[in-house]
Amino acid sequence: MQQWDVIVIGAGAAGLMCAIEAGKRGRKVLILDNGKRVGRKIIMSGGGRCNFTNMYSSPENFLSHNKHFCKSALSRYSQWDFIALVQKHNIAYHEKTLGQLFCDNSAKDIVDMLLTEAKTAGVQIALQQQIQQVSKTEAGFIVDTPDVSRACHSLVVASGGLSLPNLGATAFGFQLAEQFGLNVLPLRAALVPVTWQPADKAVFEEISGVSLPVTVEANGTLFPEDMLFTHRGLSGPAILQISSYWQPGDDITVNLSPETDINEFLTNQQQSHPEQELKTALSKLLPKRLVEKLLDMQLVTNQPLKALHNKTIQNIANSLHSYIFKPNGTEGYRTAEVTLGGVNTNDLSSKTMAAKQHDNLFFIGEVVDVTGWLGGYNFQWAWASGWVAGQYC
Repeated sequence: MQQWDVIVIGAGAAGLMCAIEAGKRGRKVLILDNGKRVGRKIIMSGGGRCNFTNMYSSPENFLSHNKHFCKSALSRYSQWDFIALVQKHNIAYHEKTLGQLFCDNSAKDIVDMLLTEAKTAGVQIALQQQIQQVSKTEAGFIVDTPDVSRACHSLVVASGGLSLPNLGATAFGFQLAEQFGLNVLPLRAALVPVTWQPADKAVFEEISGVSLPVTVEANGTLFPEDMLFTHRGLSGPAILQISSYWQPGDDITVNLSPETDINEFLTNQQQSHPEQELKTALSKLLPKRLVEKLLDMQLVTNQPLKALHNKTIQNIANSLHSYIFKPNGTEGYRTAEVTLGGVNTNDLSSKTMAAKQHDNLFFIGEVVDVTGWLGGYNFQWAWASGWVAGQYC
């Protein structure tokens, strides 16, 4: 039987960070992962450039049944701490938009940095490990795989959520939490495109590829970003963001022209170009293919601007500033960036990330009921929760 101080299950962002910190404390640390390589989500994230954190990260950017839980970890290991680590390793990076930081070259730079830190800290990594059983002992835990049983004092679960199953995502962490008596809150795909109702699909799939800046709103939460029409539904940053707040059966209200008051715009166009057609005027504000589709749907009727009454212009403006979509659902875990829900934070210590009823059992990263916005926030939660657990495991 192999003996370890700490076994970390999962070689992703949170697991690597935790193992590094525990190793720095002189702990004998092993990471187990079911995949062929470490940091699979890191490597594919951000189009292969890894949006590794966000300069504006704060607790307000996270969803949880207990919105205060994440404050402790995020304050003790902030985005500036991770940026300092990136700078220490001379990794070139840039801000894309809204504080989102990306590698200039490749997401592999972040994985290589973490592996270098792990090696320096004496961390061992075993890949392609299929865990058959985890059991509690007086001294800690035993983790069984087909080839070997390993004992440890502290066990850290950093096995991620259900998103992107093609990268090896499984329900293992949630099942382990339940095995040890922790409550797992309902799970669903988040940061995910939404799909059309059949009637909308028949109309809008023809303008797949059209993108425009919008604001989207669902359940009192609003995001200003780009929206993309696809063959299957709506995507783009605005839709991914709102998907975390949208519930099945809800509407999504879209302002198709957030920067320009359409009533004012059309009134001005009417005065300066009375013979201009409505279609031509709207195409100065919105993508032409979208305008043509709105005409096909008879949402607006094409006619010279001089023929429009003030009431008609106001009605057009109202419908375009608050266009309502009712999604059929989401694309699910196959394309979701994260899993919403997870291990109930009420069962964990915000100071240590340990289970309240098992001192040496820790849950970190996506498996926990803390979900960030799109834009590097989920990586920051992984770094912060991993760092915290690494101080205590």
